Amino acid sequence: MPRPRRILFKLSGEMLAAPNSSGLDPSRLEWLAQQISEARPANVEIALVLGAGNFVRGEGLSASGIERTTADHMGMAATVVNSAAIAGMLLAFWVPAVVLSAVPASPGLAQPYERNAARAAMADGAVAVLAGGTGNPYFTTDTAAALRAVEIGADLLAKGTKVDGVYDRDPLEHADARVFGRVTYDQVLVQRLAVMDATAVALCRENALPVRVFGLGVPGSMARIARGENAGTLMA
Repeated sequence: MPRPRRILFKLSGEMLAAPNSSGLDPSRLEWLAQQISEARPANVEIALVLGAGNFVRGEGLSASGIERTTADHMGMAATVVNSAAIAGMLLAFWVPAVVLSAVPASPGLAQPYERNAARAAMADGAVAVLAGGTGNPYFTTDTAAALRAVEIGADLLAKGTKVDGVYDRDPLEHADARVFGRVTYDQVLVQRLAVMDATAVALCRENALPVRVFGLGVPGSMARIARGENAGTLMA
């Protein structure tokens, strides 16, 4: 596919924590900020959506007895913390960044999300960090990433995960799992491949938004995607 003009990176919150830990690890934040800074070639605008798995997962809290709506709002608040953390680290790398949140947040952490504000920030060379999910419970950060990518007119949604693409089964449990170079939206939905939730996939399909699933832990992978190179699995 041609080199993208505007990319939204959906990044796992778990990548911000130390291995087998939770919360925020300064070394992981620094490493990720370095990867993002390397993915800012000329004429490519970048937005980020971060998960909150390093702090809280709404479905996990819900299973423990907390009402789902409350649990999901806790997860959305956690994405604001993660977003403020990565934006702060980006600034330490002299990369301008602005945090725009779909949920109310401290003025010191984020500004209210608005589509035109995000596009204006990216046009000015800043990384737009889009926090707070969709602003509503019962939607994952994958769906939030798909929605925001469509809203800001992204050419590509790139999802960074712990594995290096889409497999026919869990590669962490099956040594013979096969990785796909390319899959269709329908293939993902029918075969229930572990890419993102069905709502997010359907939204991408409806808007013909290509998705690239890549290994976030692979150094330089974000920069390669920004240059239009192949990495991981393309869903289109």
